[in-house]
Amino acid sequence: MENYYDPKDLGKFQEISEEAPDLGAKFFDYYQAVFQEGELTEREKALIALAVAHTIQCPYCIDAYTQTCLEKGSNLAEMTEAVHVAAAIRGGAALIHGIQMRKIAQKLSM
Repeated sequence: MENYYDPKDLGKFQEISEEAPDLGAKFFDYYQAVFQEGELTEREKALIALAVAHTIQCPYCIDAYTQTCLEKGSNLAEMTEAVHVAAAIRGGAALIHGIQMRKIAQKLSM
């Protein structure tokens, strides 16, 4: 195996349902419903998904939602800004946990 991540695997996503078809159907029905136009447009949802994909570092999701964003009319500047929003939230979440570290350090230093 040359690489653990193979972009061709994204096309096999439905195979995950083969041994649990009822659960797979429920997941994919939910997944499709979530991305339908609602209070948010499909384009907005795709941008959110792209940002989340970067936060959870899923290469399959990054590939899929980069393509979806482009198909829904987003441009590279919008997509890049969405990724920066995700990075800021992730960075802030890491830093705020530093308060927990400081509290424990202060407690143990007493």
